[in-house]
Amino acid sequence: MSGESVGPGAAGLRRDAIGLREVLFQSITAMAPAAAVAASIPSGAAFAGGSLPLSVLIALVACLFTASCVAELARELPAAGSVSTYVAQGLHPAVGFLVGWGYVFVEALIPPLLLLQLGFTTAGTLHQEWPSYPADLWWPWALAGAAIIAVSGYAGVRASARFGTVLGVFEVVVLVVFAVWLIGRAGGDNTLSVFGTSHTAEGYEGITGVFAGSVYTVLAFAGFEAAAPLAEETRNPRRTMHRAVLGAALAIGLFYVLTTYAMTVYYGPDRFGEFGASGAASWEGVARASFGLLWVLVFLAVVNSAIANANACANVSTRTAFALARIRVLPSFLAVLHPKYRSPVAGIAVQTAVAVGAVLGLGFAYDPVTAFLLLATVIVTVVIGVYIVVNLACAGYFLRRRREALRPVRHLLLPALGIVAFVPALLTAAGLPAFDFVSELTAPVSYAGWVVGVWMATGVVVLVVLMRRHPRRIAETARVHFDEPSPTGLPQNGAVQR
Repeated sequence: MSGESVGPGAAGLRRDAIGLREVLFQSITAMAPAAAVAASIPSGAAFAGGSLPLSVLIALVACLFTASCVAELARELPAAGSVSTYVAQGLHPAVGFLVGWGYVFVEALIPPLLLLQLGFTTAGTLHQEWPSYPADLWWPWALAGAAIIAVSGYAGVRASARFGTVLGVFEVVVLVVFAVWLIGRAGGDNTLSVFGTSHTAEGYEGITGVFAGSVYTVLAFAGFEAAAPLAEETRNPRRTMHRAVLGAALAIGLFYVLTTYAMTVYYGPDRFGEFGASGAASWEGVARASFGLLWVLVFLAVVNSAIANANACANVSTRTAFALARIRVLPSFLAVLHPKYRSPVAGIAVQTAVAVGAVLGLGFAYDPVTAFLLLATVIVTVVIGVYIVVNLACAGYFLRRRREALRPVRHLLLPALGIVAFVPALLTAAGLPAFDFVSELTAPVSYAGWVVGVWMATGVVVLVVLMRRHPRRIAETARVHFDEPSPTGLPQNGAVQR
């Protein structure tokens, strides 16, 4: 190759450090299952009402189209650059750079998003239990979460991934146990009619309400691809990545179906249109009213989910930044690794600074909930755009580079269906009223479009400069480092340094 790869990354990330269990939970925790069940999925109830379980099932099928594409590319191209490398190979290196530019930006914003949620959720619950605790004293909890994530990342991928595994198991087990308990308490009210269209909310009757609910539910699946940037640190990555990405999307999708069904039949499908993310008609509200003191476990599962998601996405952002810095399309210091843990310590430091700055800056400029909504809109808009482009890249890769392995259904039909599934979700996330159930965004949440536009326009400028001065660096966004020997003749990524 060009020899332009940056020095600090030459020894590479620690190879064979983690296995299927850890990378599976990397994707699972990046989907934030407990937080999604408690806060994200209920937003679809305003449209789907008691037919929300059907909406979740439809969203699961839709997301599996894109998960299949990501899994296929992850098996073919095990790279820390993940989506950037996939798009560079399947479409064009310049497009791959822009995808990486957008992806590393929004993945760096997910930790502050979750830290804000950690702060206002914890402060609000403590205030509800003990009114003397100030409801607006949210920021110490957010900073404590930032410190935990920074230490976890600094200690290396093995420590960070195992930490995420423990957190992920806890939140899933708590919600599954609660869901089974709700189903048992529902007794004779258990019904499969919630998988039909007879319980949709008023004004959104029939399949219209189910479709609207599924569009909002699709957003809860974001993050299933988060295992992919750990490919260079994973044992047998070609097989493991494929299983982790598909396994996470399928397993958590079924988890969403189970938990949503349980709450719907327990609460009552015909009045489920009033269900939401807070108050008596919410997961925490139902847990307080019917689960005794064990509601604390549900609360802890949601808090746990926020920390686990932030931890997983910090791994994604720092590995993606490392991959782009290694080929010098981002500043080279982001490729600096810890000599012992092989963790991208400079990237972790930058990630922590961004998280703390965004949490305190936006949280105090507006309020933590408004800051959360602003960041969420920026993140979801870009991530869904990335999913759409990766679907195109899957078709392009197998048509252009692996024609002998092309399977028309898997590599052409499923990407097309994935695009169709995510376009409505993209319009909804951006607040573009293409459907009557989409509300226009109001300030300051509406600023998200400008934030995304300015960042991507800056990326175009950087791309033009690099194409004129260092075109080979852009070409190297398509490079897969995993199988290459290092200058010493040893395997790339430091396999001997376990």
